[in-house]
Amino acid sequence: MNAPEPGLPMTVPAEGLPARVRIHEVGARDGLQNEKATVPTAVKAEFVRRLAGTGLTTIEATSFVHPKWVPQLADAEDLYRAVADLPVSLPVLVPNERGLDRALALGARRVAVFASATESFARANLNRTVDEALAMFEPVVRRAKAEDVHVRGYLSMCFGDPWEGAVPVPQVVRVCRALLDMGCDELSLGDTIGVATPGHVTALLTALADAGVPVGALGVHFHDTYGQALANTLAALQRGVTTVDASAGGLGGCPYAKSATGNLATEDLVWMLRGLGIDTGVDLGRLVATSVWMAAHLGRPSPSRAVRALSHQEQ
Repeated sequence: MNAPEPGLPMTVPAEGLPARVRIHEVGARDGLQNEKATVPTAVKAEFVRRLAGTGLTTIEATSFVHPKWVPQLADAEDLYRAVADLPVSLPVLVPNERGLDRALALGARRVAVFASATESFARANLNRTVDEALAMFEPVVRRAKAEDVHVRGYLSMCFGDPWEGAVPVPQVVRVCRALLDMGCDELSLGDTIGVATPGHVTALLTALADAGVPVGALGVHFHDTYGQALANTLAALQRGVTTVDASAGGLGGCPYAKSATGNLATEDLVWMLRGLGIDTGVDLGRLVATSVWMAAHLGRPSPSRAVRALSHQEQ
């Protein structure tokens, strides 16, 4: 069965929540980049097409990084060409100006840079200090904006770092302000190792508001390492956030943070939002069927609770 029981979940709205949430689907990029085996380009393209068929409007397609660093995404050009005709937004990651060149050559209209709130992760992921990484991104963002391209700034380790431990809120706010000031249109606050809790989420969003960061420019990206992703998402919604990153089937982690487990599963998110009466435009049955299809290609069941419940996969 790939659709919810009639009338379930029952819709019971809660006060103070947005009427609609835009899901920024990251399964095709953030999900598949962490797979040990390389997924064929044709399978990735079909995955993106099926995701588009569920009603998702933003599907992160790939990353224009050097294949040496993320070999699973070495087919970025071929994949993008295979899905560029879809009537959805297809953001791509661009780590530097060379990556931006490759994306622009294919007609990409939405790109993202990937910064860190901590020095340790900046070194591990980019081999630079936080400020050196920001300096590297500045010409990328400037050139993208000159081409009228939308720029998202990912910020990793907003809530905790495997080397440094707790990350002070003002430290995160500083890097967020720097990304916005250089021209990023949107920021995604990443809980890369899944250690955030709702109070911490609320505190960070409050501090960002106090620093003049508009909540409309913020998205949240939670990992479910400790089972907190949905609770953290709800806390963010209560603070006015309306963009939530999620990964179909709960795919993904982070190749540079070994303690990071899967992203928030898109199906689990849609189930919660449906129960709260929040519109996403997503057909949950089609989404579950897509994740079951992808799980078969990967040779293992989906970790998503909603996928397992709605498809009767082994628990």
